[in-house]
Amino acid sequence: MPNSALKLDNISCVFSSRDGQGLYTAVKDASLTIAAGEFVSVVGPTGCGKSTLLNVAAGLLQPSSGSVSIFGKPLQGVNERAGYMFQGEALFPWRNALSNVMAGLEFAGKPAAESEALAREWMKRVGLGGFEDRYPHQMSGGMRKRVMLAQTLIRDPDLILMDEPFSALDIQTRQLMENEVLDIWMAQRKAVLFITHDLDEAIAMSDRVVVLSAGPGTHPIGEFEIDIARPRDVAEVRSNPRFVELHQAIWDVLREEVLKGYAQQKQA
Repeated sequence: MPNSALKLDNISCVFSSRDGQGLYTAVKDASLTIAAGEFVSVVGPTGCGKSTLLNVAAGLLQPSSGSVSIFGKPLQGVNERAGYMFQGEALFPWRNALSNVMAGLEFAGKPAAESEALAREWMKRVGLGGFEDRYPHQMSGGMRKRVMLAQTLIRDPDLILMDEPFSALDIQTRQLMENEVLDIWMAQRKAVLFITHDLDEAIAMSDRVVVLSAGPGTHPIGEFEIDIARPRDVAEVRSNPRFVELHQAIWDVLREEVLKGYAQQKQA
């Protein structure tokens, strides 16, 4: 794929098994390419290795075999062109919202005044203008996620990695956050690799949905172009006839893998 932001080429990730008596192949011979400006979601059974792929893309995990390239260049070490929004809370509890948002710029050595001005701008962009002095324990779950979103995007990454960022939110707050992300993405058109368990969320937000097999040895087994016009509202798009067709087609591929993953969890 020309102008690829991310290319995972035939990667495998092998770890020591839990009992220490052998090896566990989490990902096997997996390839995935994301074009610059493309929004790609990855879905698959619980524990299949979705987050492993994300960590490889972030440079936090080196694959046992295969290669990773970022905008045509081999990835070496941490991916400095990527921003990573984690599934869990990643805020400093002793810092207020503004200080959390500007933390990345501070660590990068940006001048304090410049960092604060940009952080205030991003607080407004995610709908938290006026809440700069709130500490994490003083904010709702949705507000904390907005701070994390601003914290991720303030460094203007070329590749955005998101690991089930809204899974812990109630459905109303979740849909608001999903639309917030889509609005920002439409304005900037950065490449996005989005990990989710929610097939509705994947279809509503993405240009393309990739389905992973159950582990061990997970790998892509299906790929679907989401040919629904943008802009989209994540709640309203669910009633689109094409959305329903795509959901059925993807679920037909995903269903058996989910059942395999569930059976494996019961045996564990």
